[in-house]
Amino acid sequence: MSPREREREILHLLAEKSIHTQAELVSELRALGYSVTQATVSRDIQRLGIVKLPAPGEAPRYLPPGLAAGAWDVKRAREHLEATFRESVLEVASGDALLAVRTPPGHANAVAVAIDGAHLPEVVATLAGDDTILVLARRTGDRPKLRRLFEGYL
Repeated sequence: MSPREREREILHLLAEKSIHTQAELVSELRALGYSVTQATVSRDIQRLGIVKLPAPGEAPRYLPPGLAAGAWDVKRAREHLEATFRESVLEVASGDALLAVRTPPGHANAVAVAIDGAHLPEVVATLAGDDTILVLARRTGDRPKLRRLFEGYL
């Protein structure tokens, strides 16, 4: 089975079931006939933009980006953003209308998803690499406000 088919199946599984660990996801995929390892699933999770979010009354679970974006209200999204920054951000730097947010390797996507999910009016877009997120401010004047906000989470 192709990587694309596997990725489609991962998104389908996460939309249909509460999967809390990568081991559970590996087990589900193997039950469907996919020959996968935890390392493969970990790379798929990162490539697909899947995030692990707390759910009311249960342990944090993996969610596809589309479901994750609609899963929270603004207050919870901002709380998640703050917690994600505390856990995963090393530094915030800036240019004219850009901010560079540095994370440990492999954490940038989760932080970018948290920023996007918070629907900050000053943010136009984010672009995540492995350990850095570029945050495009709506206006040059918004950059200092965003920097203060982000640094306040550290």
